[in-house]
Amino acid sequence: MGGEGAGAGGGGLGRADKSVLAALYARSLGGAGRGAEGPCAAAGIARLEKAGLAGPPGAGPGEAAPTELGRASLTVVLAGGVFDIIHPGHIHTLGAARRLGDVLVAVVATDATALRMKKRSPLHAQEQRREMVASLVMVDACLVGDEEDMFRTVARVRPEVVALGYDQAHQEKHIVDGCRRVGLDARVARLQSPVPGISSSAIEGEYGDAIHGT
Repeated sequence: MGGEGAGAGGGGLGRADKSVLAALYARSLGGAGRGAEGPCAAAGIARLEKAGLAGPPGAGPGEAAPTELGRASLTVVLAGGVFDIIHPGHIHTLGAARRLGDVLVAVVATDATALRMKKRSPLHAQEQRREMVASLVMVDACLVGDEEDMFRTVARVRPEVVALGYDQAHQEKHIVDGCRRVGLDARVARLQSPVPGISSSAIEGEYGDAIHGT
């Protein structure tokens, strides 16, 4: 079908091939790469290689990755948080973030960062939180953030959009300035939630120390 092909330079990239390219990028960051395997994906990878959007040439489905040209054809969205108690607010916010681009990369705070932000240790260790967030259908890849400088992770992902939750304390200017410091011109999107009264802090406030087993 004509609409499924990968045009030269990514200008005519069809929806199916863009999905494959997005899956390849997510996998390059350690994501599951859903959509990068199987006969249809193999055909898509071949078209992407021919258009110079994936490589190396002749790579199998398990080896291919976006070229710089291929990466430039994707809109990558980054969203971060502690994600200790997954609730409807997270689901709505991450779903809205995913709709802003082709790939959603979520970043979970380290245990030390979570302690500093929340003034108490998280219920779940950082790798557990990463696995939980990675299992969400709208998340293409999930990383544990940098302990000292969040913008090191931003530089690794190179997002076009940084999505902030409705209740996150980060100021847009701080994000923009930090992105520029690592050579990125990312747009900041402040997302709203249809359930703003639901938050991890509110849940902890409702259940108190019992939720921490103390």
